[in-house]
Amino acid sequence: MPDASASLRAVHWLLLLFGAVMKDFSEATFVPEMVDVMTEALDASVATLPHPVSSTQVNLLAESILRTAQSGERDPVVLQRMALLELQIIPRD
Repeated sequence: MPDASASLRAVHWLLLLFGAVMKDFSEATFVPEMVDVMTEALDASVATLPHPVSSTQVNLLAESILRTAQSGERDPVVLQRMALLELQIIPRD
């Protein structure tokens, strides 16, 4: 049975990924420990950005972390690094 903090983190992820991002990961499933790792990576990524941090930036980071985790990566530092690198190379309007 998952603990309450894991459930809260799962809800946090679902809220972050609601909308366009969810359609890309609707079949993805992660064990609670992996949700912890992804949450750690997302929190660390967001903490490095200058304020104000937009919801678009957070969604892009989360999408990258999900994609990288889904490919098998389990290290939160690598997940963070990949997300931040992807955020840097995304074209801006």
